[in-house]
Amino acid sequence: MALTRQEREQFLALPHIGALAVTGEPGRAPLTVPIWYDYTPGGELWLITGPTSKKMTLLETAGRFSLMVEQVEPTVRYVTAEGPITRVTPVDDALHEAMVHRYLPPDKAAAYLKQAESYGEQAAVYMRPEHWLSADLGSL
Repeated sequence: MALTRQEREQFLALPHIGALAVTGEPGRAPLTVPIWYDYTPGGELWLITGPTSKKMTLLETAGRFSLMVEQVEPTVRYVTAEGPITRVTPVDDALHEAMVHRYLPPDKAAAYLKQAESYGEQAAVYMRPEHWLSADLGSL
């Protein structure tokens, strides 16, 4: 059964690991990779990547992407959101920390952020969902 708008937006707002999909190079399937993301219901979805990464190159070329999140308990449920990139901004410490703290407990977040200093410059890619697919398949 499809989720209501409120259900899918609330589900997407939870800290699931997303599967980012963006059109690949000619003759290749879409690039699909796991990724951390953030979303506020009714707003933009955003993620972080390196400004010269393969993901960023494909994102800039395509101008849009989709993100799928799923869970298997307590019920099998998924949401896919797809839309245009609305902006790309440099990632400052506050934005990076917000993303890391969304996914990791404080003790692990501090260690991750220390390690992430070696990653170099990062970019935040924002997307406004236009197209949705969702379902709750119940407990299978």
